[in-house]
Parts: sequence; C-alpha cells; structure tokens
Amino acid sequence: MRTIVAKPGEHARWYVVDAKGHVLGRLASRVASVLRGKTRPTYTPSVSGDYVVVINADKIRLTGRKAVQKIYYRHSGYPGGLRATPAGKMLQRHPETVLKEAVKGMLPKTALGRACLRKLRVYRGEAHRHAAQQPMALDVAARGASAGASSTKGREQ
Repeated sequence: MRTIVAKPGEHARWYVVDAKGHVLGRLASRVASVLRGKTRPTYTPSVSGDYVVVINADKIRLTGRKAVQKIYYRHSGYPGGLRATPAGKMLQRHPETVLKEAVKGMLPKTALGRACLRKLRVYRGEAHRHAAQQPMALDVAARGASAGASSTKGREQ
C-alpha cells in the first residue's frame, strides 16, 4: 500500500463550531488540531488543514480566576508603551482576539502556523459570512468523551 501525501492545493473542508459554553483552552486545542489537519486520514506535516468558522465567541467560558489573573500584553513600540488588559475585560471588548490568541499559541511559530491561522474565522455572534462554503458542524466534545469514561479509576466511591 502506498503512502498518501497531501498537496497544498487539495480541497479543504469547512467546519463551523458553536463556542457557546465551551472552555477557552479546550475549544482552542480542538480548533488548532483541525487547522493543522491532524483530524484527517491524509495528514501531512507540511500542509495546513481545514477551515474553521467559530461563532458565539462572546459566550466562551474561562475557568477559575482567569478572568482576573490572566493578562494580555501588547506594546505600542514607544518607551513605556506596554499595555496590560485582564482576560475578563478582553473577553467583553474583543472576544474574537481572545480565541485567536489562544489558537495561535497552539500552532507552530512558522510560516505553516501563519497559514493555518489564516484559515480561522471567528465571529462574536451567531451570524457568519460563510454559508456559501456549506460548513459542517464540528463536535468539539467528541474527542474527549471516551477519555473521561474511567475518571473514577482507583478512587473510592
């Protein structure tokens, strides 16, 4: 049997993810995996994966005290121009940026990672502009469903 090697010009699928009620890091991990192409049987490390459209980014959850303790930094380029914004305030003002930054941190820091990030589209509400691509619904919780089945192993009940 021959090894299948995907080429960059091959047809990429489109997925839509409803982020309502999902935890930021868990959602970002699943989206990054799809963007890399690791969910496809023809995964090739040098080729980016599928397109992902995320809706309801403003309804993402942060666990623990991350809304207060997690800080996003940016710099203006001028001396003393470091700006710090807590994750809670950033989630209210720019929820798209919060999810994009989380996914960006999980992708390679190379040209391939930047190509994967260009295939991510994030929207604050329900509406998106990609109905013509006929995106399929991506089940985010499916990957970890079997892993949590035996979570009480070794503990008293």
